[in-house]
Amino acid sequence: MREIELVLGLLAIVVALAVLARRLGLPYPIVMVLAGLGLGLLPGLPDIELAPDIVFLVFLPPILYAGGFLTSLRDLKANLRPIALLAFGLVIVTAAGVAVVAHAMVPALGWAGAFVLGAIVSPPDAVAAMAIFQRLGVPRRVVTILEGESLVNDATALIIYRSALAALALGTFSLVAASLGFVVVLVGGVAVGAVVGWLVMRALERAHEPTFAVTITLLAPFAAYLPAEQLGVSGVIAAVVAGIFARRAGNRLTSDTRIAATAVWSTQIFVLNGLVFVLIGLQLRAVLAAVAQRSVGEAAFIALSVAFLLVVLRFVWVVIAAYVVRWLIPAIRRADPYPPWQSVVVIGWSGLRGVVSLAAALALPFDFPERDLVLFVTFVVILVTLVGQGLTLPLVIRALGLAPDRDIVHDEGHARVLTGDAALARLRELTEQWPGHLELIDQLRDRYEHRTRHHEDHHGEAPAEAEQELLEHTAIRRAVIEAERASAFDLHDRGIIDDEVLRRIERDLDLEELRMEA
Repeated sequence: MREIELVLGLLAIVVALAVLARRLGLPYPIVMVLAGLGLGLLPGLPDIELAPDIVFLVFLPPILYAGGFLTSLRDLKANLRPIALLAFGLVIVTAAGVAVVAHAMVPALGWAGAFVLGAIVSPPDAVAAMAIFQRLGVPRRVVTILEGESLVNDATALIIYRSALAALALGTFSLVAASLGFVVVLVGGVAVGAVVGWLVMRALERAHEPTFAVTITLLAPFAAYLPAEQLGVSGVIAAVVAGIFARRAGNRLTSDTRIAATAVWSTQIFVLNGLVFVLIGLQLRAVLAAVAQRSVGEAAFIALSVAFLLVVLRFVWVVIAAYVVRWLIPAIRRADPYPPWQSVVVIGWSGLRGVVSLAAALALPFDFPERDLVLFVTFVVILVTLVGQGLTLPLVIRALGLAPDRDIVHDEGHARVLTGDAALARLRELTEQWPGHLELIDQLRDRYEHRTRHHEDHHGEAPAEAEQELLEHTAIRRAVIEAERASAFDLHDRGIIDDEVLRRIERDLDLEELRMEA
């Protein structure tokens, strides 16, 4: 019972903090981490430990699946080279660089233990960075590269992590065996994810009831992650690939299914991310207690050294990948010219660490050498990158003058003109097919002709001017819908209609309002 009350309390805190973050104009992940830190220091609050299994089995699969589902496969393919350089190359280089420094500063770790620490802190978590980019707007390619990196880098880091733990247990390490195991785990994860994604896609096509379809999507991440982990391959990659496959079924779903799924998944991802960031902050007390046996100053120096190294390594790698590789290989430079230096700086400053790093540190066996120090270093790295870089990232973006490289309003207006033309062409065909419904077809034709004229007349205008007429029309239509809704509630209150009829009317009005905003 106490655990249920605790979860409900954390959910209430997450909602309150999200409202506060919006009013302060700050990214919600940072606000939630800082609030968790404050709550963790309150006397009398029970110790709240973030169990690694909860992260890997409850939080990670749906977040990764949703990331794969929302990712544009076309953009992913177009930016495959920079994504691979970050998600594979940078993670490996970072793990090795941290291992060298950690081994020099803490010899008791040994090489295997040092590589474990390197694997733990190497993968950035792009959730906070994405929250910042959504508010400020940056070139689409920057967002695509960071999203693609975040979908794969966890798998790379966890494979290194497990290989280093195995080497520590066995006392030997084989580079050939580790490289072969890396490929097998990666390819196996892709295969499992593809099979599960295909099955989910077929199931969604046959699930005509929205409740069933949404339930299938909620189970899909675990259907991909768990079998992959049982087979010894990457569950992270499996969840991502399953989400990418399932996206292909999205356009074949009914409108009410899509509306329901969007609402459910938006709520779920918000809750999971919120709980994760609050729980990160709440670990402060346990981390401080664990490192009490060592000088806090010495531990802080080691942790800050590792954090500084992570920032430097990322910047150096990003510059090499963006400029040196193109300079050395003219074919790459011709196909993909040098990127703006502002975008390179933003990508370099976006290496925010998150829950995967903390969960990996907490999952270490209790007899792991210097386990308490590793946990402390990981926690400090998360705070320095997530809070420090996260709070300054908006300032960096504004100082560099970055802006979206495409005019979204312009693109949307053009697309609406084209889709309106297609609708009008179809209406002309329907006039011959349904001659007995000319009144309805004429109404629809007038609506689409007006909408198309609106977007053509205002094409290229400033957003405020171009959207003013549409906003006024929306207000009129919303007022009519609200009148219908008020009348329905009045009929229900007077006992003329029952709950079922009210729900049916309310659902139709909600759908009309959603279509109006689409």
